[in-house]
This record gives sequence, structure tokens and C-alpha cells, in this order.
Amino acid sequence: MAEANDQKFDRAMGALVGGALGDALGMPTQLLSPAEIRRRYGSVERFVSPSADHPVSRGLPAGMVTDDTEQTLLLAEQLLESPDRFDHGAWVDRLLAWEADVKARGSYDLLGPSTKRAIDLIRAGTPPGEAGREGTTNGAAMRIAPVGIALPVDPLDRLVAKVEESCAATHATSVAIASASAVAAAISAAIDGMAWNEAAERGIEAARAARHVGAWTAAPDIAARIEWARGLVSGVDEQAAIAAIVDLVGTSVASQESIPAAFAVVAAAKGNPWRAAVIAANLGGDTDTIGAIAGAMAGAASGRSRLPTDRVAELEGFDLAHAARLAKGLLALRLAASPTTEAA
Repeated sequence: MAEANDQKFDRAMGALVGGALGDALGMPTQLLSPAEIRRRYGSVERFVSPSADHPVSRGLPAGMVTDDTEQTLLLAEQLLESPDRFDHGAWVDRLLAWEADVKARGSYDLLGPSTKRAIDLIRAGTPPGEAGREGTTNGAAMRIAPVGIALPVDPLDRLVAKVEESCAATHATSVAIASASAVAAAISAAIDGMAWNEAAERGIEAARAARHVGAWTAAPDIAARIEWARGLVSGVDEQAAIAAIVDLVGTSVASQESIPAAFAVVAAAKGNPWRAAVIAANLGGDTDTIGAIAGAMAGAASGRSRLPTDRVAELEGFDLAHAARLAKGLLALRLAASPTTEAA
């Protein structure tokens, strides 16, 4: 029993720390084209400082995490604060307080488009639980790892329901919920010991189960997009995989691009979390978010113990002790959610 708990904790920390690695490595390359990344940095294989004229990351030190990691930890805190029924009002208050803190720190990396739109609606009088009906971007998937840690992948409909609940205030559309469900399920399956490829299959299954959950939006089927994207990088070298992801899958903030791209990145990296972060950082587009999602999924499958310790030590703005406390709390929720199977 103790060994199983230790493995779950190692994998939960792998998700949180792996996500931070992917986020921080992609921080200086986000919003840039692949050609511009090469011009400014060459091939990004380690943490580098953003260029002085970077549109959003200028002034940040090498290895600094961004909103992707910070909002992931915020969601973990909210899940622990309202474990039974997600408190949408408290979640929005938490996001607003975080935004104020980010502004006070002088950061340019603020709320994403869907979250910002939802908060504007809430300020205008829309109930927090209904404000996300136009949110289609990748903000929900980028921070969903705590749900994957807190709930077993089975029963799948319960996991999808918790994802939907956490998305309601900002990303209550079918494409965003299916995308976040895919990421949460892949992480959850990995927490239970599945290898990266098997875990990805559970993610695809969850996206399929969630395809009609939430407000309909004109977007392709996420499960099919993930399967297709993974197939594009199967059996090809890393450079060919990068080209396929950039030219065919897409790397924008749109859920239908960045989430399939993240699954393809993990496949191209053969489940190696650091290699996934490197591939994501060189894609161009929303590199920090794609890196954070890919790093969280690959990290959950590998565990914290298999992440590169020298790179983890170079992270800035990430408190390992705080992440460990959150991971333990989320795993306690997981145990309570399935006392029979988890205690066996």
C-alpha cells in the first residue's frame, strides 16, 4: 500500500513539475514563429532568457514559469477548498486576485482570451457558473492537471463531469471541455501507473465521451484530431514531427490545435518529459502552453523521480514544497473518491 501511494505521489509531482518545465522552457519562444525562434535563440535545448523586445516575456529570467503553471496551482487550491461542489464564485475571485498580483509584479502575461471574456461577463452581471459559454481556447486544458490527480480515470463520466464543473466559469464549450477532459484523463490514467501511450488512449476516450458536453461550437472532434495528430508523428524523426505539428496540426491558442499538438509532442518525444518540453519550445505559437500540457502528461507517466534534477533546480517562480503539499491534498481527494479500489 505504501509503495503504491509513493508511486502515485511521484507521478502526481511528475505532472505538476513536468508541466512547469514545459511552461518555463516555452516562455521565451511563445508567440514567435519557428523561423524567429531560430533567429533569436537557435535551437532551444535549455532555459534561456527572452529577448529584450519579446512581446510578452521580456524582462523575465530564464526558467521562469508563467500563467500556465500559476493557474494550475490555483486550480489545485480551489479543488482542495471546495472538494464536493466546485465553487465558481470563489474560483473567479481567485483568478481576479491572481491577475491583480501579476499586474503588481509587472508581468505582461495575463488572463487568456476566454478567461478574460468570461470575467468581463461576470462583472457585467452574468452568473459565474454560466459565463464560459463562449470559451473555446486552451486555458482550461492548460490548468486541468489537478483534476486528473484528484480523480481516478474511471468511472470516466465522473471525471468528465468534474472537468465540466471546473470549466463552467470560463470554458463551458464542448471543444474546451473535450480538450480538458482528454488531458485530465491522460494524467489520471498515468497516476494509476499507465505508460504514456496507454494513458494517451484513455485521454482520447475521454475526449470522445465529452464531445457533446457543454455549449456547442463549430470545431472539429477533439478525439479524432488527437488520433490524427499522433499518427502524423508516428515513425518519423523529431524534425519531421515538428514540421508536421507546425504545418498540419497548428500551434495557436485554439483548443482544436494546441491540445492535439501537445499529444503529438508527447508521442514524438516517446514519452520523455524533458524532450517533450524541448520539442514544444521550438514549435512556435503557443509554445509555453503546449509545453505545459505535454510536460504534465509525460511527467505524470514518468514520475517526478525521472525528471532531470538539474533542470528542475533551474525553475524560477515554482515552489516545490508548495506543489508537494497540493499533490498530497489532491491524492487524498482521489483516495476519498474511490476508497474500495484505491485502498485495495
